[in-house]
Amino acid sequence: MSSAVSLSGGLRRPLTLKSAKGGAEITVTATDDEFAQAWQANLPYLVNLAYGMLGDIGAAEDAVQEAFARFSTADRGAIKDTRGWLIVVTSRVCLDQIGSARVRRERSVDASAIEFTNAAERAPDPADRVTLDDEVRSALLVVLERLSPAERVVFVLHDIFQTPFDSIATTVGRPVASCRQLARRARRKIAGDVGVAPHSVDVSQHRLVVDQFIDAVSHGDIDALVPLLDPDVWGDADMGPLDPRDGVVNHGFRKVSRNLVRWLSATTLVSDPFGDQTQVHAFIDRRLYAVIHLTVVDGVVARLHVIADPAKLAAMSASI
Repeated sequence: MSSAVSLSGGLRRPLTLKSAKGGAEITVTATDDEFAQAWQANLPYLVNLAYGMLGDIGAAEDAVQEAFARFSTADRGAIKDTRGWLIVVTSRVCLDQIGSARVRRERSVDASAIEFTNAAERAPDPADRVTLDDEVRSALLVVLERLSPAERVVFVLHDIFQTPFDSIATTVGRPVASCRQLARRARRKIAGDVGVAPHSVDVSQHRLVVDQFIDAVSHGDIDALVPLLDPDVWGDADMGPLDPRDGVVNHGFRKVSRNLVRWLSATTLVSDPFGDQTQVHAFIDRRLYAVIHLTVVDGVVARLHVIADPAKLAAMSASI
């Protein structure tokens, strides 16, 4: 799959996508209105979803590129829900990437971590091929590795990315009831390991605000961004000791929203799926450009702190 395409912004020019399936290059023009609309509406969400599954911005962008390559050649008349279709395809591509990485590393898998049923009585379950990438460096991932592969996939898709169970069932090839049971077991195991419930009303609300924040900023949509900000919101930035902008504080939703769109709308924004639920990572050309910490109070962003100090970002890049 090509890695030359940086997936940010709208479709402003002809775009060449290289599908991993057969290696064929597919050129999509900006005059393909249906594709351009799907790209514009779903790109930030899908990259965020893929990043949560893979933990690597390059791999996430590649997965989304593959999904759009398949969409460009699909029978779109048969697709009733474009976003749902793209979510399923992106998720499957992510699962295939993780499985391929597992084979390349020749990683041994503890059989006790996978729940087996009689293989002769059922078809192979795609979810049973899933293991987390060794290079994903997050404390919660250590806990997630104690889940069975099926539990892990369902938990990430549903509890972190709020994917409906019927879509998850289609993705992993299990009944909806089984997916619900897998999610319950995953929550109990994680709660037992970290000592807190992994999914609460506050976390759910914060996640929704962060997802809407990413969507609004990615599209440069100030009208959609303003309702997410407290009228008295304020923000500051750690730019590094040599930057004259270091420590400057901006007050009020107008100034904060304009600066967010000015500095971040051309970046690829993703949330931290396994750590701080109100932390957003901004990438340019697959390099960490900034980390944005959001303080969410009563469903709106009350404060933003941006880390853009090159030295600090270099250190942080090694752990995400």
